[in-house]
Amino acid sequence: MTDNIGAPGTDFSRRDFVKATGTVGVAGLAGCSTGYQGPAQQATGTQDGEQLPLAGAPEVVDVHEQNNQVTLRSVTSRLAAHPGDSMGGPVELPAVWAWQADDRTPSVPGPVIRTVEGEDIEVTLDNTDAMHPHTLHFHGVRKTWENDGVPTTTGITVAPGEKHTYEIPANVPGTHLYHCHYQTHRHIDMGMYGVFRVDPEGYERADQELFMTLKDWDSRLNRQIAGEDVSYSPRDRSPDVFTINGRSAPRTLHPEDGSPVIVSQGDTVRLHLANNGYMSHPIHTHNHRFRLVQKDGSDVPEAAQYEQDIVNVAPAERKTIEFEADADPGIYLIHCHKVSHAMNGNSYPGGMVGAIVYEEAMDSDLFAELMDYAGYEA
Repeated sequence: MTDNIGAPGTDFSRRDFVKATGTVGVAGLAGCSTGYQGPAQQATGTQDGEQLPLAGAPEVVDVHEQNNQVTLRSVTSRLAAHPGDSMGGPVELPAVWAWQADDRTPSVPGPVIRTVEGEDIEVTLDNTDAMHPHTLHFHGVRKTWENDGVPTTTGITVAPGEKHTYEIPANVPGTHLYHCHYQTHRHIDMGMYGVFRVDPEGYERADQELFMTLKDWDSRLNRQIAGEDVSYSPRDRSPDVFTINGRSAPRTLHPEDGSPVIVSQGDTVRLHLANNGYMSHPIHTHNHRFRLVQKDGSDVPEAAQYEQDIVNVAPAERKTIEFEADADPGIYLIHCHKVSHAMNGNSYPGGMVGAIVYEEAMDSDLFAELMDYAGYEA
């Protein structure tokens, strides 16, 4: 658990959160309990008789602050997309392959690997304790052939017990993806994906800047890998779990485990949307019109920008949107407008739903009720 909430990407701290909720809000939240103890305390669920840890929420790793080096490992975990019993919960994937950066908590999605234009990085895939071969493929940037991460065209596969270091140049600023490219159809669906962010020279961050990775899941694969007797074929894929940063609503609203967009009146808000699933997701913002300012690492010319309130994000696409927090202070949804994607099973709402939350609304009984649904304990 980090000091920042609404992660990954926000600078809104836990102290700010408690301060914003005020006395009444905190008192209301103090009674909200679902018995969920968090990744550090829970370790139920088994695979081959061994307990699996919970995958955490993705963190931002500023690799230029650690000598432009990072090590990634695959850790078999569970993904509690929504551990509570509200809104169609609990929603859990019994087995995922989480990415662990250095000694941080393994997460699905993997950590946001962030650097600065011109600061080339070394990413070591440490597979010494793994059970499966893996590789690393980075979208967007121009790199040498041997660093492309595709086993069939580079001849490089990182087998169990091995390590391999990829040299990734930060020569294309923008928001990109990375993922395992070994048996891609299976390994991405097991959780081996993340965001690679290259800030351009002189980059000025927004008041609130967050990364949101969209993902559709067919839980039969995860259940099969966990040992359940269930039939799954990628040719017959039928997604039944939908997440933002690995969480389904209402867990998406959890200030430490989810990714609520917490704003103050007048903030400039920049959201980096990435789709690591296999379906398109039209993302709609309530009561806020935004401009599309970047796509797949390319700036959208100002003359081509216009205000809108829904943007489609296709598989592997990255779109950065920007808006002003200038609405009547309240709580407003961000969600996929394929309504079946905004569900947990047969329960609506759920799934791929988040929210823009104004500080002024965090001291309300309604917000306390939402925190209760999300399983937050002040």
